Amino acid sequence: MTDALHIVCPHCLAANRLPAHRISDQPNCGRCKQPLFSGHPVELDARAFETHVGRNDIPVVVDFWAPWCGPCRSMAPAFIEATRRLEPRMRLAKLNTEEHSALAGRYGIRSIPTLVVFMGGREVARQSGALDASSLIRWLSNPV
Repeated sequence: MTDALHIVCPHCLAANRLPAHRISDQPNCGRCKQPLFSGHPVELDARAFETHVGRNDIPVVVDFWAPWCGPCRSMAPAFIEATRRLEPRMRLAKLNTEEHSALAGRYGIRSIPTLVVFMGGREVARQSGALDASSLIRWLSNPV
């Protein structure tokens, strides 16, 4: 049995095979040499969404948001803080529903912000509405 994890690079989308015990060692991508974790949410487009959700062996938390949404903008600093505190145990990412409405429709996003946790390519938890940093971290500590 192996203890390796596949971690998708937020820069070049390469899937990196990383020993699980080294995930906290500030690893870099084997292809582009950029950090695999930066303390900032990953901005997703359709291709990046499919790659991160489908290939990461850690949970991927996607914030479905839009630039015109007041609660989305007010939650943005809390989402950044959660990213700083929860990486590398999970990948936090943002998907602009204005630019990628087909993905929002595919996942039945009816209100924003909506947070969806994916594991192994499947949705495992969902939360609608803005959260402060501590509530967000508490929810993500046990999202199911």
